[in-house]
Amino acid sequence: LGRTCPPAAGAADGAEEAGLPQDDPTGSPDRPHEWVPGYASTDARARGRFARNFVVQGSAADWALLLLAALRQHCADMAAELVFFQHDEVIVHCPEEEADAVVAAIRESAELAGRLTFGATPVRFPFTTAVVECYGDAK
Repeated sequence: LGRTCPPAAGAADGAEEAGLPQDDPTGSPDRPHEWVPGYASTDARARGRFARNFVVQGSAADWALLLLAALRQHCADMAAELVFFQHDEVIVHCPEEEADAVVAAIRESAELAGRLTFGATPVRFPFTTAVVECYGDAK
């Protein structure tokens, strides 16, 4: 989705890839380089962690946004209401007679979001669903 990690601070444009060990010409045993957090860091671990988190979490957020939009459309003609979303959890409140349709809508929305976000891919985006009478019983 176009997410990349910029080169380390002080690196030649495009010369380094995120997460790969890099020689730091400014550091020496008697004068170690200063650690810079985040994407600008010359520290390979910090850069690698940033790049993975940025790419994975950012892409997951895009997918989740599309899933929620599709789910709202699927449920538009139902009494079902989206009442909660956080990270990887969606709670939909609906009458018992709509429960099966809502479960199907969640699965269809996840598939659509996957296609829209990542195109044709063998990767699947499964959901575990629980139909319960009380939110506290969902696991």
